[in-house]
Amino acid sequence: MHYRKFGNTDWQVSEIGLGTWQLGADWGNVDDATSEKVLAAAVGSGVNFFDTADCYGVGLSETRLGNFFKNSSEKVYIATKLGRFPTPGGLENFSIQQFRHHTEESLKRLRVNSLDLTQVHCPPTEIIKQGEVFDWLRILKKEGKIKEFGFSVESMEEAELCLEQDGVASLQIIFNVLRQKPIEAIFKLALEKKVALIVRLPLASGLLCGNFSKTTTFPISDHRNYNRDGEHFNIGETFSGLSFEKGIELVEQLEAMTPKEKPLSLNALRWILDFEAVSVVIPGSKTPEQVLRNSSASDLPSLNPSLHKTLQHFYKQQVASAIRGKY
Repeated sequence: MHYRKFGNTDWQVSEIGLGTWQLGADWGNVDDATSEKVLAAAVGSGVNFFDTADCYGVGLSETRLGNFFKNSSEKVYIATKLGRFPTPGGLENFSIQQFRHHTEESLKRLRVNSLDLTQVHCPPTEIIKQGEVFDWLRILKKEGKIKEFGFSVESMEEAELCLEQDGVASLQIIFNVLRQKPIEAIFKLALEKKVALIVRLPLASGLLCGNFSKTTTFPISDHRNYNRDGEHFNIGETFSGLSFEKGIELVEQLEAMTPKEKPLSLNALRWILDFEAVSVVIPGSKTPEQVLRNSSASDLPSLNPSLHKTLQHFYKQQVASAIRGKY
């Protein structure tokens, strides 16, 4: 595993981390025993960056992380989020009182005295524009409740607004070979500002694993079933905003373009890691085997520059116009 400097902090984080939404909810059932095996596999492969949120399983993901690391001597960084309670997307979620309350709840579940990184979880654009939210986070940091703060955003407009503010340690964005807008929109500025970029959905909700077909079905509790067309939250969080059927067609084309000696998922992760602006990629894994496979992308050589050009052209010509929702 290779490590990268996390923005303007002194942290050295594994360039492949672990997203833990699936350890809470919305990706089918994952029990306690499996969660422990997944976390153990991650630590064993050199992962030291874990991303969670207070709303993943109504605190279950945080609780599982807190229980696993409570007696651990491993140096890890746990990034959590707040802002989706009590109503996802609701303006009533955003006040210093709500932030204090949910910070305290996360501290309890994670069994720590100070949160490594708190990220505001996909706030409405108007909340970012108003600017008060940044002051609340600065207060919590000054009080020692959080060490650093960042934002998990849904659009490049929101990312640019956050990059205008002082003290923002990180931005979490959706970025993958099927969603390439951040390259031109924010990568240069993030590097200049020394703001870490956390990449979520690097495999486009599993599309880029290359294991699905148009007849694949998902459990009723899986967001790839109930949010396929953005019925419950931002459509970009499910298959990167593509329709499932279109995604399958595009993946079939990608498989013909990329090296056959490695799985498409590893080529897709390596493609992301080839960008200097990226600090850490956080694929979610439901099995130890998936963790180990994803982590191995860190040790792969960079993709050929000509392949990067081919994939950029493919995105602009075949993919960009098919993406739905905020972007």
